[in-house]
Amino acid sequence: MRVPVVLALDAATDECSVAVACGESIVARTGSGLLASAQILPLVDALLQAQRIRLTDCDAIAFGAGPGAFTGLRLACGIAQGLGFGAGKPLIAVGNLAAVAADAFAQDADARRVLAAVDARIGEVYCAVYERAARRPMQIVAPQLARADELPALANQHAVDTLAGNALLAHAACAQGFGGRLLPQARADAAGIAALARAAFEAGELLAPAAAAPLYVRERVALTVAERQARGAAA
Repeated sequence: MRVPVVLALDAATDECSVAVACGESIVARTGSGLLASAQILPLVDALLQAQRIRLTDCDAIAFGAGPGAFTGLRLACGIAQGLGFGAGKPLIAVGNLAAVAADAFAQDADARRVLAAVDARIGEVYCAVYERAARRPMQIVAPQLARADELPALANQHAVDTLAGNALLAHAACAQGFGGRLLPQARADAAGIAALARAAFEAGELLAPAAAAPLYVRERVALTVAERQARGAAA
């Protein structure tokens, strides 16, 4: 069976990145998340030209579906949709937390069950639990929003042995009292998304461009003044 050629895009963090998985190799390029709207298409063009691959040579276009930065998620999804429509290619939505977990499993061969967590601002994190599996992480707990100080209890509840993701750098409370492995540098990027997308392609998990959508998890990115004051009083 031919290994699929997959183009992947991600703009869910402070970096934007693009990658192409062709054969056994994955090649990526990175730009600034703040400049993603101006950089991501030129990055795609430069990457494909460097690899001597046309967009029509790709079997599918993958994007980091989230959760993550709202604007970045919309951007990656929208560009993937445009490219998919234009080239007549299906899309693959890859969860960013699954990519964080995959990176954690790659970093630590002893990790078996990972709680992947990324900073969601205002004292909260996006998190999900994954178990090591042969082709890609197996989701045990779906992506959700939690307070940073709730992570240790969530890890204990689901027999997690590893906490991973930038939430550990943003919130000390994430790991307070947790006795397992800590992998704060584990992250999602287009290269990791491309790797997971190949497994999804082989499993037939393809979307028509019109059906693609980001996974926001949280519908708001800021608190009202009253909500901030209430949180301050509770603290």
